[in-house]
Amino acid sequence: MHFITLVFLVLTAASAGRAFNVHYLHQGEKFSAGVQRMPPEFHIFCYAGKPKYLIHIWQSVMLQLDHKSGDYTQYDGPSPDAVMEEFNANRYSWNLNLFTNKQKQMHLDPFNESCIGIDSRESYTVTLNVIRIDYWKVLLLLGGISLFLTANRLSRNTLFYYICGISLGICTSFLILIYLISRLFPRKPIMYGVAAFGWTVGIYLLQLLWDNVRVILLNYKSYVVWYTLITGFISFIICYRWGPIENERSRNLIRWALQGAGLIAIFFSTQFQEAAMGQIVALLLFHNVPSTWLLKPKTYWKKRFPPKIKPLTNDEYYEQGVRETTKALEDLRKYCSSPECKQWQVAMKLKDVKRFASFMEGNSHLSDEEILEYETSIHTTDLTDDESEYTEDEQCF
Repeated sequence: MHFITLVFLVLTAASAGRAFNVHYLHQGEKFSAGVQRMPPEFHIFCYAGKPKYLIHIWQSVMLQLDHKSGDYTQYDGPSPDAVMEEFNANRYSWNLNLFTNKQKQMHLDPFNESCIGIDSRESYTVTLNVIRIDYWKVLLLLGGISLFLTANRLSRNTLFYYICGISLGICTSFLILIYLISRLFPRKPIMYGVAAFGWTVGIYLLQLLWDNVRVILLNYKSYVVWYTLITGFISFIICYRWGPIENERSRNLIRWALQGAGLIAIFFSTQFQEAAMGQIVALLLFHNVPSTWLLKPKTYWKKRFPPKIKPLTNDEYYEQGVRETTKALEDLRKYCSSPECKQWQVAMKLKDVKRFASFMEGNSHLSDEEILEYETSIHTTDLTDDESEYTEDEQCF
């Protein structure tokens, strides 16, 4: 198959009057292209791909290009013949190549054959890097799962509402500013240019706009910071005026939007589409399975292997009783001191209001007589138990 493809490319290149080379690179392989002939050779770099296994689910393949001036043209395709067809179509068509998708790091398909052609009159170097575990993809997967599972809480969270509102306000203010600036330019010449030369002119203008924005961000940082702070403060005032969303249907729309964004992040976290769809289906099943079904295995495990219960000693029982009683009394004091407790209504139902006030001030909830009576009853009980044991010993004797 590769032999037929190479023969076809030889014939195509011969008719085009350009020499070419196809290189199937492997992990860590580096290739340096020089300029020894005119016109220079057209090089096509390909990666054969690997079988789809789960261990390669987060694998990334990148072609690193080192070019000094950046004066080159890039052609992408699933095979060498597709790249060559795109190259010939670009050469023999009326096309103003004002905008090309130039990247220093070009991503290739890890599981299928993919090729990139470089047309340059200067020397350059390409290196194929295979990342077995791309941590950015792992973070994208974890972020998508977290966003999907926490969408219900985020749609009701006040802090999330203010963060999204302020961010949306800042971005909208920038769009409005760009729109107002665009009103200063004459419309007809720009529209005529886009209509005459196609979408490439529009994308070229967008690229120029983005370059100007980057220059503004670098040279006028203080103005950009103040503009962002002012628009963010105005957005905060608007969000505070309207308040968090209380309508249940609006919250449902926000929740569904967040869940959809999470599923999209999971899908694009890998180029293994089958595994990505399997992760999405598993997450949907886990999220929608009734909680009683998830508790059944745990309940069965407890019945099958019941945990061993360790009884408390007398000292442990006494310490636990003192600790829990002290905690409960402290919680009761806090509740009685809080606005939720209606102290006057409670005082009207009590027989001894002074004792209640003393308890609220931190004194003991028992009086001296009650403590003496309790200790006397304990000693009496212990003495009775000793006498009964002594009597039983005498009977046995």
